[in-house]
Amino acid sequence: MYYNDYNRMRDEDFIPVDNFQVDGQNPAPKKKKKHNGVKITALCLACALLGGVGGVAAGRVIPMNSTTLYTGEHPPVAVSMSNVVTEEPMSGAQVYAANVGSAVGITTELVTTNYWGQRVKGAAAGSGFVISRDGYILTNYHVIDGATAIQVAFVDGTTYDATLVGGEEANDVAVLKIEADDLTPVVLGDSDNLVVGEQVCAIGNPLGELTFTYTSGSVSARDRAITMENGEIMNMLQTDTAINSGNSGGPLFNMYGQVIGITTAKYSSSNSSSASVEGIGFAIPINDVKDMVKDIMEKGYVTGKPNVGILMENVSSEATQRYGIPAGAYIAAVLDGSCADKAGLQSGDIVTAVDNAAVTSREQLKSAVKNYKAGDTVVFTVFRNGEYLELSITLDEVTKERDEAMAGLQEQYQQAQQPTQQQQQSNGFGSWPFNFFGW
Repeated sequence: MYYNDYNRMRDEDFIPVDNFQVDGQNPAPKKKKKHNGVKITALCLACALLGGVGGVAAGRVIPMNSTTLYTGEHPPVAVSMSNVVTEEPMSGAQVYAANVGSAVGITTELVTTNYWGQRVKGAAAGSGFVISRDGYILTNYHVIDGATAIQVAFVDGTTYDATLVGGEEANDVAVLKIEADDLTPVVLGDSDNLVVGEQVCAIGNPLGELTFTYTSGSVSARDRAITMENGEIMNMLQTDTAINSGNSGGPLFNMYGQVIGITTAKYSSSNSSSASVEGIGFAIPINDVKDMVKDIMEKGYVTGKPNVGILMENVSSEATQRYGIPAGAYIAAVLDGSCADKAGLQSGDIVTAVDNAAVTSREQLKSAVKNYKAGDTVVFTVFRNGEYLELSITLDEVTKERDEAMAGLQEQYQQAQQPTQQQQQSNGFGSWPFNFFGW
């Protein structure tokens, strides 16, 4: 399964900046890469967004405490969040009419340097939705990742330049801000109350040009652990609602007109020898990101993110089969003074469980711990010198200083391991010194 970010375009899909013209036409279609089997596809598209956007959403307001928000160097802004309780379900037409004005199309400009050193410009398109009257908009992080300019459009044709307030790549959420007042925000629902078989619907911009398209379906499954192309394991709602490229970041509604998810990805097949995959899409449950969104709006980043202070790699299948080493997250290095260091975690340890939940890879370890907050205490089961140990770790918080320290540790470790690359590749762990990541 792959997480395929359409914002990442190849050199031949870009137009050189010197020759770039805005003529109202879509750029040439992107050439498709061939892959075998099934993949996870992110839903933003490398094409210009055509048409207009806007409308009005109905809902019941739930008052919250006034919050001081900061966007760049703007003065503090008071933002009021709302929620509405609707006693009777609506028809699909009613949900659409009430919320299409709160949905937006997002177009981004990307400027990169190609293989020949030329600066090239491209565009990507996605979806989003208004979450406050004064212009805060929620979307997927991958929709705006790497963007040098962002524009949002409403159904009435109104467009705005948008600034990025902040984002959380690991959870694929981002908050944008436009200079607008008296917008109609969506109503955020409770995704924990969803049941399999419940009807849901989406509003978005499939293919980046079929703007403000309505699709409907049902909740096919809850709590799907989906491994994306970047290795992140995300909790997802599964739905058979039609979700296509360009829908990324758009709202998924229940039939009370409340947003219960952010449309993010779909299964697709590029293997000509197999039947194409239909009706399997995924959305981020809105309850999973509500607190993150509030943090981003208030501070520009997500607070309380846990950090362990380790460099880790997967144990190879060869090491497991030939030497009986258990599958898990191999600890390559430990940051001095980190919670891992204080708890007694050592390089060479293999983490096999977190609070009795089995861990068979570094991705699973990261996914298991990200469900906790900084300051929480968790128990790591580690394999060391043929024995299993349990270590209690009180998690650190991710900070700028911590990130810088981890980057320094990673650089030092890479430099130290380079002379012994051949030896390490033959020790049963493959090329782990050059594939590890810090966290």
